[in-house]
Amino acid sequence: MPDLLIELFSEEIPARMQAKAAADLQKLVTNGLVDAGLTYAGAGAFCTPRRLALSVEGLTPESPDTREERKGPKVGAPDGAIDGFCRGAGVSRDTLEVRDTGKGEVHFAVIQKPGRKAADIIADVLEGAIRSFPWPKSMRWGTGSLKWVRPLHSIICILTDEGGANVVAMSVDGIAAGNTTLGHRFMAPDKIPVTSFNDYEARLKRAKVILRADERADLIWSEASNQAFAAGLELVEDKGLLAEVAGLVEWPVVLMGTIANDFLNLPPEVLTASMKEHQKFFSVRDKSGQIVRFVTVANRETADGGKTILAGNQKVLFARLSDAKFFWENDLRIAKTGGLAWLDALGNVTFHNKLGTVAELVDRMAALSREIAPLVGADPDEAEAAARFAKADLSSEMVYEFPDLQGLMGRYYAGEAGLSDAVALAAQEHYSPLGPSDDVPTAPVSIAVALAEKIDKLTGFWAIDEKPTGSKDPFALRRAALGVIRVILETKRSLNLTFLFGLGLEKQHLLAALGGAYENIQFEVAALTKKLADPSYRGSLLTSSREDLERDLPVLKLRMETSMSKLEEYKSYLIEVPFDLLAFFHDRLKVYLKDEGVSHDVIDASLAMPRNDDLLLLVNRAKALAAFLKTDDGVNLIQGFKRANNILSQAEDKDGVEYSYGADIKFADGDAEKALFAALDAADAKIAPAMAAEDFASAMSAMADLRGPIDAFFDTVQINADSELLRRNRLNLLHRIRTICLSVADLRKLEG
Repeated sequence: MPDLLIELFSEEIPARMQAKAAADLQKLVTNGLVDAGLTYAGAGAFCTPRRLALSVEGLTPESPDTREERKGPKVGAPDGAIDGFCRGAGVSRDTLEVRDTGKGEVHFAVIQKPGRKAADIIADVLEGAIRSFPWPKSMRWGTGSLKWVRPLHSIICILTDEGGANVVAMSVDGIAAGNTTLGHRFMAPDKIPVTSFNDYEARLKRAKVILRADERADLIWSEASNQAFAAGLELVEDKGLLAEVAGLVEWPVVLMGTIANDFLNLPPEVLTASMKEHQKFFSVRDKSGQIVRFVTVANRETADGGKTILAGNQKVLFARLSDAKFFWENDLRIAKTGGLAWLDALGNVTFHNKLGTVAELVDRMAALSREIAPLVGADPDEAEAAARFAKADLSSEMVYEFPDLQGLMGRYYAGEAGLSDAVALAAQEHYSPLGPSDDVPTAPVSIAVALAEKIDKLTGFWAIDEKPTGSKDPFALRRAALGVIRVILETKRSLNLTFLFGLGLEKQHLLAALGGAYENIQFEVAALTKKLADPSYRGSLLTSSREDLERDLPVLKLRMETSMSKLEEYKSYLIEVPFDLLAFFHDRLKVYLKDEGVSHDVIDASLAMPRNDDLLLLVNRAKALAAFLKTDDGVNLIQGFKRANNILSQAEDKDGVEYSYGADIKFADGDAEKALFAALDAADAKIAPAMAAEDFASAMSAMADLRGPIDAFFDTVQINADSELLRRNRLNLLHRIRTICLSVADLRKLEG
């Protein structure tokens, strides 16, 4: 069975596009081959800055013959219908067969297609893949119509079997497929003929091209780490930068250079950001954590061992770091004054056109942080101070140049401003967590400000009805909600979310809540009230003309009535939005807990209980229930509960009453029934205090003790006894089972 090799050779492909492009090439080609009737044993895609390659192994040499039958119109149908059916099936009318289906005679088309050679199929599939390739950005060049990310120079497309390698005849925009490629642009620019994938990869390596991106990345990391270790230093890990650099070179040559002493007093993060952002350099630190050297990766070997390359890189780096040093020193001067200039500048930065400026955001965060602080063990004054300074660095020159340093620079500047360590730390940590792998803040002040920032964002965008829809979430509100969830759960804070949402909404400007109408009315009423309070105006009412009174007083009355109507609307809004936002949080929590191994029905059983706005309580309940259900006692007890609940529900529906009066042990008949009474008393005595103490594990354990007595009760006792008195007493006993079990979680929500 033949193997297929494809290479699309072009000018340099941006590093960020390479991995996806290789995957897209594999998907387009292999899907096309399978759709055309070919099968294959395996496939692999590869990329370098100048080429995409695909190897398909064990390809079938041709597609099978196919036979398809299509049912058409009835005999006697209009000619137009029959002709249309023939065109759709691709057959002539005289080839149609007439068959009796039991409901009349019907035309059938038998479509037979002979198999095609693999080479013919590959030619069509590859041309279609190239012309429809989903590049994020593409270009045209010359006079052709083909679009590609960069000018496409050549195509390899060969099928290799026992008889040798054969070029698949195909071309795209005048570029004919062949069996030659080019090696390294500078070190091996000659044409290289290839006969198979193994031959292709080996010849490329001899021509100073490493085909596999992961191999290039491993080589870079290994060589850079060894050079740093030899100098008694440590390479700073950066997987994103490593992947990017591996996509910039075909033959990595690792070089380590020095940083001028003038820049060693810059914060290590500034050095790292400047070198990574502008030069794609890796940072190398000493044992104290100070960045002292850099690693660059060249794309060629040189006669002088890279000295010229290093000298050029160090010259460019000196200029970049000189800019960073200038920003740092300017920012420090402002920071020493308390950053007042930065805070004032935030008033000129729009946070959102309906939610005001960043300065207004800071005011809301400060007020909210002060109220959250006591709930998380933080000092209210410190939390408010931290919130007021948290966004100051957004106005700094350093953050303007390197946006990724926001928060981190705030921590440095807060220290220079003479603020406390807790305030400085909150400036950095209040954005956290930004992703699932980020740590959450643990210091109380940081927790207060982080929650305030995220709750303000969520309540603000809920206030203007800018909620996430489908896959669209332009303001990262799902991430903000997940951040709140993680902060609460990972720091083990018991907080009333509905209360926090109410606080957040109260801090939002009423313009956001009611589209500006309320604010305008508020202003007008205030102006009229002030006017009425003016003695000269009140005096003029007594002497004014009837026309003046008819003009002013009805206007005042109408405006006051409208204002009161808006107040009622706002009150309703304050009640409805927190519960809508809580439902959004519950959806995010389900995703979070699913990743933790908690099934959706267990979450639903916990959500149905009171205080479901306390996420810590909710999660503790869900995890305890999940653990309980993994035991035999738990599974069997749930079955016993469901049996009791079903019998009781059916009886209540039939009789039209609720059997909740309370079962009396004096009507118990037999040891099993008496034992159940005793077990329920014992369980109630344990479960009630355990639930009050939020000790769900103990409550579940006490509930598990009911398994044996409930099983014995159902095995030996007839619920629907002939005696109506016994029947009612036993139904009341089932109600007691249901009440005790439902006090822990709503077990009715559990599946299976």
